[in-house]
Formats: sequence, structure tokens, C-alpha cells
Amino acid sequence: IVRDVLRTYPHDFDAALLKLKKKCRFYQFARIFLEALEVDHFPPHAFRLTLEGATQAELPMLRRFNSIFDMIITASPLLGLLGTVLGLIRSFASLNLGNVGSESALQVTGGISEALVSTAAGLIVAVVTLLFASVFRGFYRRQIAAIQEYGSQLEVLHLSRHEGFKLRNDELNNYEYS
Repeated sequence: IVRDVLRTYPHDFDAALLKLKKKCRFYQFARIFLEALEVDHFPPHAFRLTLEGATQAELPMLRRFNSIFDMIITASPLLGLLGTVLGLIRSFASLNLGNVGSESALQVTGGISEALVSTAAGLIVAVVTLLFASVFRGFYRRQIAAIQEYGSQLEVLHLSRHEGFKLRNDELNNYEYS
């Protein structure tokens, strides 16, 4: 959608605006570009501020899962540690130093097993969540880079439209396919 709008904007402003209006409900790029193009008559510095403001308004949507991932990554090892402590408490509570019976030994090993399982489970949850968080953070960084790249291209096109100079076809092609 972004490339299509960048291709259309220099030649047919109304068509570019219409494309954005159709897609703005589902795409962040469309919402950002639409807000900027709605002030197309503004001078370039005001257009840039509008574009930057629209971008800042969309950033929380891109970051919406970061706090959840951070909470899970932080809490799961702590829950595993809690299970470890409870398992060890159970093991020590079952120890009867004067009695070397087999039932006491089974309770001790059961408590140690509980401690190890809960530690492992907490670490597994933390590692898996860390992997997902890393993927989402990579996606976030790529989206930010794309927003900056396409926003700069839109600024150049707006400047050429506002200042009345025409970009050469080879310059337009740079914006169409990057």
C-alpha cells in the first residue's frame, strides 16, 4: 500500500488519499500517511511535524506486547524459584533426623524433585518467552525503519509538490521501488 501511494501521490493526490482512507483502519502506514496528507497544503516544516506526530501516535501500538513479554520473562524464573523454595521446604520438613526410615527418604526426594521441576518449568517459560519477545522486537525495529524510510520519501514528494519542482523520472523511480 505504501509503495502504491508513493507512486500515485506525485501524479494524482486525490487517488492517493482515497487509497489511504480505504486502508487506514488496518494499516499503521496508512494512518500515518493519511494524517500527513490531510495537511498537504501545509508548508514542508509543518507537514514534517504532522508526519512525526502521527508516527509517534502509532508507536504504542507497535510496542503493545513489550510489557507483557517483559513481565513474563521476569516473573517465570521467580515462580520457578518459588517452587524450588517450596520443594526444599517440603523436603526439609519431611526429614526426621532420628529416623532413617524409607518413607522419610521418599518424601525428601519428592520435595527435591518438585523443586527441580518447578525451576526447570520457570526457566523454560522464560526462555520461550524471551525468544518470542526477540522476534517481536525485531519486527518492531523493522517497522520503525520502514516508517522512517517511507516517511522521508513522502516528505521529499511533498516538498517537490509544495515547492513546485518536478522530480525526474529516475528520481521518482528511486522512491517507487525502494
